[in-house]
Amino acid sequence: MSKLVEIQLNAQGTVALKKGYPLILKDAVMTSEVHAEEGSLLRLTDRYHKFLAKGYYGKQNKGIGWVLTDNENEEIDFDFFDKKMTTAFERRVSYMEDPDTTAFRLFNGEGDGIGGLTIDYFDGYYMVSWYSEGIYAFRHHVYNVLDKRAEYKAVYEKKRFDSKGQYVEQDDFVKGTPGDFPIIIKENGMQFAIDLNDGAMTGIFLDQRDVREAIRDEYAEGREVLNTFSYTGAFSVAAALGGATKTTSVDLAKRSVAKTIEQFSVNGIDYEQQDIKVMDVFDYFRYAKRHDMKFGLVVLDPPSFARSKKYTFSTAKDYPMLMKEAIAVTEKNGIIVASTNNASFSMKKFKGFIDQAFKETNMRYKVLEESSLPKDFRTPRDYPEFNYLKVVIVQKLK
Repeated sequence: MSKLVEIQLNAQGTVALKKGYPLILKDAVMTSEVHAEEGSLLRLTDRYHKFLAKGYYGKQNKGIGWVLTDNENEEIDFDFFDKKMTTAFERRVSYMEDPDTTAFRLFNGEGDGIGGLTIDYFDGYYMVSWYSEGIYAFRHHVYNVLDKRAEYKAVYEKKRFDSKGQYVEQDDFVKGTPGDFPIIIKENGMQFAIDLNDGAMTGIFLDQRDVREAIRDEYAEGREVLNTFSYTGAFSVAAALGGATKTTSVDLAKRSVAKTIEQFSVNGIDYEQQDIKVMDVFDYFRYAKRHDMKFGLVVLDPPSFARSKKYTFSTAKDYPMLMKEAIAVTEKNGIIVASTNNASFSMKKFKGFIDQAFKETNMRYKVLEESSLPKDFRTPRDYPEFNYLKVVIVQKLK
């Protein structure tokens, strides 16, 4: 039995934990100093030293760790990880059995009971992401469970945590037979090239699967499409497969061109019939307005924070400005897919950004649909802040 470091929570922290809040916040702790090392197991108590829960210490964003169990007799050992991971895998059996989708999230952190840990599945390859040094200390349990419960071609990992003040974005082969990348995965019948050994650029954001399907099946047909902050052009692929007359993909990263060409090519789409621009998105908006260009569908999915030579962009303060630029180049009755993965504000506030932009441009609009994370990205039901993805699809009426 491992020795537990006791941490007393204040009244507010105690109430939150009892209600099922999984993140241990810095300001929930009674003392200003916490004497624990990354990966230490915690005994969380109220101000009277009464047991509340067990967790682990691992700094991640505004938290210092995650709650693991409210059962005082439950050990945090291999059996604990085996139970949590096996339950999560069983929840995704329908994805495993779907021949048209071979990439999805198998384990989603706090939604599946272990904050700071995610596991993605890519057609037999497993990608384990660690979000703190604390959870990384338990890697032997996680990999032993995969050995016991999963049939894998190979396992890769990404370390996404601060290490001695430096942010780490590191990927590594762990075990199995190394992949010959890119591999081709399927998503609702679409194909995407994936590289699990190429830094942050795996090739696709799995949390946008439902949005790509909606673009292909509901919104792209007969429309000219502008895909901003296009990354590897996955939205453009979905639009082209959905019958778009043409797509334009705009991203500041030079490597996005080769990646976007690759994604078009694996789907049998002639990339030379599409436009791929290496440009600052705001410069492209100015270019489009100067040439009186209009689009039937505009996709806005910016990073939460971005810096270029000219400016710094933050969705928390600049999304209304971005939305106004999109409105200006969207034709009457055109569609705007507005998306953000910024967890610092709610869906209500995000819809307020959209409303503000339309009001300031004296335009009317209609909300066609709104969505958040797909079902495989399981989150705590009572705490919407962990369901970070917000997508609102609107139609410009005037």
